[in-house]
Amino acid sequence: MVCFNRRDLGLLALRVGTGAVLAAHGSQKLAGWFGGGGIQGTTAAMEAMGFHPPKHSAVAAGLGEAGGGALLALGLATPAAGAAAAGAMAGAVAVHAPEGFFAQGGGYEYPAFLGFTAAAIGLTGPGRYSLDHVTCHVFDRPWMVALAFAGSAAAAAAVVGRRAKGRAEREEETS
Repeated sequence: MVCFNRRDLGLLALRVGTGAVLAAHGSQKLAGWFGGGGIQGTTAAMEAMGFHPPKHSAVAAGLGEAGGGALLALGLATPAAGAAAAGAMAGAVAVHAPEGFFAQGGGYEYPAFLGFTAAAIGLTGPGRYSLDHVTCHVFDRPWMVALAFAGSAAAAAAVVGRRAKGRAEREEETS
């Protein structure tokens, strides 16, 4: 008799749902799928939002979302996947923060939710129904959690900080 574990089924559903949403958003940025702007459109958007260099920012955001999302859905390298997606969402939160919290007004509610969910999965682990479990967690070691989240936090802080500094400089020039 096969006995399914509800916790692991719940993690599977959460991983696949969150990962699919992130992968879809990232593929809009990278490949122009699902009505997205592709790398050229995303680069232009990143420049308009004050991210520099804009093409590197576009690629990083797209890879963080698409790559992190795909890996989360598969349950492979889960700490790195969760950290990458959470870092990408930190940049999105920074863009939407001036509009307040709620998404209906252009706020950061949605990217914050995706980022927190990805981070929680990365910290919790993928569960038994995952490629990490199949591979005996070779890409999901305890030290990887700390390293992945520290690296992602440092990168997100640098990118968001650089953007804020550039925006402040441009505002000072125009006043």
